[in-house]
Amino acid sequence: MNFESLVGQINQVQDVLQAQAAHAINLSLTARNWLVGYYIVEYEQHGEDRAKYGENLINRLAQSINKKGFNPRRLREYRQFYLVYPVIGIEVGKYLESISTQLLSSGAPTIWRLSTAKLQNTENKEVEIWRSATAKLEEWATPPERLFNRINYTSLSALSSISDPLKRAFYEQETIRGCWTVTELDRQVSSQYYERMGLSKDKKALQRLTAQNAQQLTPRDIIHNPVSLEFLGLPSQDVVTETKLETTILNHLQMVLMEMGRGFCFEARQKRILIDRDYFKADLIFYHRILKCHVIIDLKIDRFRHEYASQLNLYMNYYKHEVMQADDNPPIGLLLCTDYGETTVQYATEGLSQNMFVSKYRLQLPSEEEMRQYLIESATTADWEEYRKEQEAAKEK
Repeated sequence: MNFESLVGQINQVQDVLQAQAAHAINLSLTARNWLVGYYIVEYEQHGEDRAKYGENLINRLAQSINKKGFNPRRLREYRQFYLVYPVIGIEVGKYLESISTQLLSSGAPTIWRLSTAKLQNTENKEVEIWRSATAKLEEWATPPERLFNRINYTSLSALSSISDPLKRAFYEQETIRGCWTVTELDRQVSSQYYERMGLSKDKKALQRLTAQNAQQLTPRDIIHNPVSLEFLGLPSQDVVTETKLETTILNHLQMVLMEMGRGFCFEARQKRILIDRDYFKADLIFYHRILKCHVIIDLKIDRFRHEYASQLNLYMNYYKHEVMQADDNPPIGLLLCTDYGETTVQYATEGLSQNMFVSKYRLQLPSEEEMRQYLIESATTADWEEYRKEQEAAKEK
């Protein structure tokens, strides 16, 4: 051994064991939050005094627990996590069994011993339901073992907000395959990676491109919300990129006008605006003949961010001071994005012009059958076979 090899071995030990420790902590966090959700749902269904609390259960529960990480928002998150991923229960039971000796020897309270024993009891009604649900999983679904062991809790929580099971399975498997952080997962969902994959003829090429760019381990009644852009009829492409989506949307101005509603007259695309010594570009400029004002549309190909409101406000103020005529009304700003959080929009736009609006747009959805086939082909068959064998062995015991 020389000095360089000594440094190398110490670094290797540090990296490997640090990763192992982080993985162990994440498993505990996933198990804890799933169990909290499980207990809440079980109480809502079978609690003796559940009628006493009713809809106020979560708030009262948070007040009584009074610990960091158990505020009402988190408790609702844990409940949702359990409801979306009940099949993880089998893996949680296995995890508890693996650490049960350590817990019992450390003097775990009786209530904890009874709870863990219930989760490990194969005759328990809930355990049988979870096992039955696992057996009925579609061929394209992600095996529970991979969900529990390969995706951290923060990402699982984000995935649980996706209501479409097929779309959720797609992002589960891409998260595992790409080792995505929750930030990268959020970015891919916001940029509609699922929809772009469905529209691409060469899905492997798009997958490689995404992997290269991924960050691994950033007046209402006239405006429709959400604005549906399915009419664009995007043709199949070898690789559908975000830029291509934006260009296609901007190229179909006539249909965009029809979808927006009555009174919109097209004026400019990619309008250059000079302010001080800086140039800016507004995506679309319309004049509304009924409202007698300009309508400035800024198109974003991801979820709403607070800085987008500031940028659109800049364009609106420019038109108000430099372009608006004496008989015109103040301009309207419309920010089109793939999704938004209502509270974020409220805080970002409060104090700005009341003529600023944020709206979603929808692209056409890919064929479900095509996406199922993609998931089946891209899934690791060996993982499923191994998991099925484990389930059969457990039943025999």
